[in-house]
This record gives sequence, C-alpha cells and structure tokens, in this order.
Amino acid sequence: MNSSSQVIQDRHDGLDEATVRKLRSNEFPWTDGAVYLNNASTGPLPERTRRVLDDLTLKRMTPHHLDEQDIRDRLAETRSAVARLIGAHSDEIALAANTGYGINVAAQALPLVPGDRVIVSAGEFPTNVYPWLHLRHRGIEVDLVPTTPCGWPDEDAMVERLEDSRVRVLAVSWVQFSTGFRADLARLSRACRDAGCFLVVDGIQGVGQAPLNVADTPVDLLSCGGQKWLLSPWGSGFLYVRRELLDTIVPPIVGWMAFEGTDDFTRLTDYSGALRADGRRFEQVTMPYQDLLGMNESVKLLLELGLEEIEAWLRQVKQPLVDAASEGAIRIESPTDGEHESAIVSVRTSDTERSFRKLELANVACSFREGAIRLAPHCYNLPQEMDRVVSLLME
Repeated sequence: MNSSSQVIQDRHDGLDEATVRKLRSNEFPWTDGAVYLNNASTGPLPERTRRVLDDLTLKRMTPHHLDEQDIRDRLAETRSAVARLIGAHSDEIALAANTGYGINVAAQALPLVPGDRVIVSAGEFPTNVYPWLHLRHRGIEVDLVPTTPCGWPDEDAMVERLEDSRVRVLAVSWVQFSTGFRADLARLSRACRDAGCFLVVDGIQGVGQAPLNVADTPVDLLSCGGQKWLLSPWGSGFLYVRRELLDTIVPPIVGWMAFEGTDDFTRLTDYSGALRADGRRFEQVTMPYQDLLGMNESVKLLLELGLEEIEAWLRQVKQPLVDAASEGAIRIESPTDGEHESAIVSVRTSDTERSFRKLELANVACSFREGAIRLAPHCYNLPQEMDRVVSLLME
C-alpha cells in the first residue's frame, strides 16, 4: 500500500486536520515551508505523480525500455479515472493537452451556420472567449452578456437570451477564474435543453475542487486542463463529449489514430475511413504521454480523497476569511452563499496592491487578478494558513 492510500484508509469520514497533515507530509512535503494558495493558477504535483513522471523520463532516455501496450493501457485507465471524476463514461472522454483545445473543438465542430448566435458571459477567461469570437468571420454572432454589479455572470440575463431561437450555444465557465463564482449548471442545463441549444463548459477552475456529475447535470461538451485543481502536469487535460453527440459532430481536425483499426501498427497503410465511435476520435497524437499518465496518478488521489470531502474541507479552510469579512476587516468579492461559492476567494482591502505585496513578502503564494487578491486553497491546505493570511491582511 502506498503512503497516499494509507492516508485515505485512515480518513474514515471526511477530511480532518490529522488526515490533511498526513497528506501534506506524504504528498506535499514542502508545505511546511510555504503557504501555497495559488491553485487557480498552477496546482502542485503530488509526490506519487512526480514518481510516475520520473520513471517515464528514465524510460524515455532509454526507449527500448518503453512498453507501447502498457502506455496505451494506462491511457485507457486515465480516461476511466477522468470519467469517474465527472460522472461520465470513459468512451465520452478524449485526452487533450489543455482547455483551449476542447473549447476550439466545440467552436469548430458544433453545427453552426451564419446568423446563429453564441452566448458568453463578459468577464470570462480568454480561453472561453476567443475561440467563439473567431467564429465571427463565418457570420456567427457572439453575444457577451454584461456581468452583475458584483462582477458575477448574470445567469438571469443569459437564460432570458436563450429565448432567442437564433441562439445555438451557451458557453460558460463552471467556476469563474477571477471571482470564483460557480455557475448553476443544473439551471443552465435545463434552460439549454428547453431552448434546444448546446451547453459548452470550461471546467478548469472547478473540476477537482468540487463534485460534478454530468449524468445528473447534462452538458454537451466540457473541456478541462489538468495543471490547476487536478494537481497534474502542464500539457495534461481532457475533453468530455456527451455520448449522444459523438456520432453527430465531426472533429474539425483529425489525428491519425482517430480512425478505427489504427491500433495495429503492422498494417498502418490499410487506411480506414471510419472515425472511432468514442471520444478518441477527438484526440491528437503523438500526445504528451508522460503528462497524461501523471494526471492519472493525481486524479486517482483526488478520487481517493473524495470530491465531496474536498469541498467540505475547503469550506473550513476558507472560514477565517469569511469571518474577517463579516467583521468588516476585508471585503470578499466572491460568492459565499453556498450555491455559487467555490474554493476561490477574491478579497480587497483598503490598499489591495499593498496587501498583495505583503503576502508575497511573507511567502504566501497567491495571485492578483482583476484588481483583487485571489486566494485558492486546495485539499492540502489548513485553516491555520488562512488565519495567517487574515492577520497579514489586517496589519
């Protein structure tokens, strides 16, 4: 049994401080020397993932030690692990190098014609904006819906605009990068079903910090990079395509292994005209195998911890910030209502830039985004670390 599995075995019900301290010691041993609250930018790699990467790098140095079938089997295992993470089937998963790839697939592959409209919230991260704006040269209209006075996506306005029969796509981030606003995907999904349009989701800021089940909350396509909340290497990620769409949308570009029969390397010139029936039709090869297999290890760790347990623990970690805001010491820009909140908390002080520099000097890693300090804890963080942040912000 590896050290991570022992941590999980000792967990019993939910995450608590003792379990998290074991997790820090076994998987994130550097955490005693730094307060890392920047998972919305780049998540750290667990030790178990580093070991996988090191092993693959050594074998890559001496490629006669590589086992091609083993790599394929482990890629299949990665698709299955990712599918479990979001409540999907493994055949609905395509492995990818980043979020942008999947959003571009959606923008280029969905059956849009001149005069159709795409709805996107203002304030979205550029990954979920530019692929849609790029469609304007095809005569497709892109409607950026203004945010609420709080700077959050205006779900009422977006749902209202779905009444326009010309709207064919609603593209949203599950969790907004700057404020941590978590979209009500259940509501938006129902509205899109009623309107007969596609729901495309950028999942990178949400998947890994909270539970999502695409079977219960249907989305059409969801794209997610692994380098943030999945605690995975750069160059890892996935695209989910709802099974009913697999046969109806055509990949805008194809890799040579997107076709049936290409697993047989002894007959590569027996060209097939049939795309694979599963998500692999959207994969590009050669893929960053080491990064994707590293993601497999990180995703398995998250599954062992449990996304519901992670979400509940992160509420405890954030509580010192919420308490300080209730006393008027700081101002929180993010939702704290339970329905739209996430692990991301953006805050302002009387001098926000000065407070951010103070955190940097105190070896607290976070980000400055859209005029606010963005704090993004994950499963290995402790409430005491947020207590320290509050103290620094109040000085």
